[in-house]
Amino acid sequence: MARLTPLHFIPALIAAASHAGEVTIELRPFSIEKSCAATALPSGDCVLLKLDPKAWTDFKILQLADHGSKIGKGDVLIRFDSEDIDKKLEDSRRALESGTLALTQAEQDSKTLAETAPNKLEALRRAAGIAKEENAYFTQVRRKATEETAAQSLKHSEQILSNQREELRQLSKMYAADDITEDTEEIILVRQQDAVAAAEFALRMETLDQKRTVEVTLPREAKTLADNERDTALALKKAETDIPRSIDLNKLALETLKTANLRAKQDLADLQADRALFEFKAPADGLFYHGPIENGRWTPAEVAKHLVPNGRLPVQTAFATFVPGTAKLTLVSFLDDATARALKPDLTGIASLAGREDLEILVKLLKLAAVPGPDGTYRADFSATWPKEIIPATGASVQIRLISYQQPAAIVIPTKALDFEPNGWTVEVRLADGKTERRTVKRGRISKEETEILSGLEVGQVIVVP
Repeated sequence: MARLTPLHFIPALIAAASHAGEVTIELRPFSIEKSCAATALPSGDCVLLKLDPKAWTDFKILQLADHGSKIGKGDVLIRFDSEDIDKKLEDSRRALESGTLALTQAEQDSKTLAETAPNKLEALRRAAGIAKEENAYFTQVRRKATEETAAQSLKHSEQILSNQREELRQLSKMYAADDITEDTEEIILVRQQDAVAAAEFALRMETLDQKRTVEVTLPREAKTLADNERDTALALKKAETDIPRSIDLNKLALETLKTANLRAKQDLADLQADRALFEFKAPADGLFYHGPIENGRWTPAEVAKHLVPNGRLPVQTAFATFVPGTAKLTLVSFLDDATARALKPDLTGIASLAGREDLEILVKLLKLAAVPGPDGTYRADFSATWPKEIIPATGASVQIRLISYQQPAAIVIPTKALDFEPNGWTVEVRLADGKTERRTVKRGRISKEETEILSGLEVGQVIVVP
C-alpha cells in the first residue's frame, strides 16, 4: 500500500498551455486524498458498567471513583445505598415463608377435600334415601296404622269403662238385695266406683290423644317427613354440583397460591440478583471513565448530571467504563458515504494531533462497516502506532489523512473542461487546423477540481478549458 509523501500534498503542475484556456495533455501522477476526524478510544477489552436490574430501580450513589483515575484490581468503582433494598429483601423473605406455609396448608386442605368429598356425597345420598323411605313408609303404612292404633286404643278405653260400669252396676244390685250393707261390701263398691272414675278419665285422655294424633300429630309428622325428603333431595342435588365445583375451585385457588409462591420466589431471586449491582469493583488494574464507551463513541454527557454523590442513576443505561491496563488505544471514525466508498481495509495513512502537528502517527484501516448506521455514517476502525513522545488520552480527537487512490502516470484534466451530453462526457479538443471538436471520453476518479480520463484523449492533444 502507498504511503503518504510530501509529493502527495503538493498540487501537480498542469502542463504549460499553448495559450490561456487551453491545456496540453500529458501523463503525470494522480492521487486522491481523503481525510476524516477520529477519536482515540480503547479497544474492545473495556468493561461497560450498566445498571440492568430485574426489579429494583432506586440506585443512589454513596461512593464513586474519580473520572480518569487509576484503579487497582478489586478497588470499588461505584457503590450504591443498599438500605432500602435490604429492608425489601427481608420483607420478601418473610412473605415467601408465609406464602410457603399457606401453600402447604392449602395443599393439605385440598387433599382432605378430595378424599372426604365422596364420603360427604355418600352420606347425603344415604340421608336422602332414608328420608324418602321414611316418608313413603309413613304415607303408605305407618300413618294409617297409627290412626288405627289410636282408634283401637280409644275403643279399648271405652270397653274398659263399659266393663267397669257394668261391674259397678252388678255389685250395686247384688249388695242392694241385703238389708244391711257390710263394711266389706262398702269398700268393694267404693273401689269399683273409683275404677269407673279412672276408666272415665282414661277414656277422656284417650279421646284427646286420639283426636290430637289424627288431627295434629300425624299431619305434622307427614309434613315434616315430606319436607325432610324434599330438603335432603335438594341438599344432595346441590352437593352433587357444589362439591365437585368446590374441588375445582380449590384446585384453582391452589394453583393461584402456587403461582403466587413461584412469583414470590422469582421476585426474591430478582431482588437478590439486583442486590449484587449495588457495588462494582475493578476486575483488573486500569482506568475508570465516567460515561459509556460503546459502539465507537464516548458519551459522558448523558449521565454526567447523575454521577455525583447521592445522585440517582437511571436503570437500563450504561453509565461508566472500566478500561483495563492492557487495552490498546485505537482510532474510531464515522465516515460519510463518499469517503467510506473510497476506502478499503488495510489502507495506511497518517494522523495528527492538534498542537503536535510535528508528530506523524502511522495509522492503518482495520475494519470498515459495510452498511451505514442509523445516523447514515460508516464506522471505520484504525490501528495507530503511537509515538513515544505522547500517547493521547481516551477521547482525544485526531485528524486522519489517507491516499485512497493513486496512479503513477495518468491523463488528468480540469473537471470544468468536461460537459455531459446525450452520448456521455465530452471535452473540446483543439485540432491541428485551429478548429475544435467535441470528443467523447470516459471518466475515471475525481480529486477536488481534477478528473482522471481513462480513454478518449491522448498525450499531446490540446483541450479547451472554459
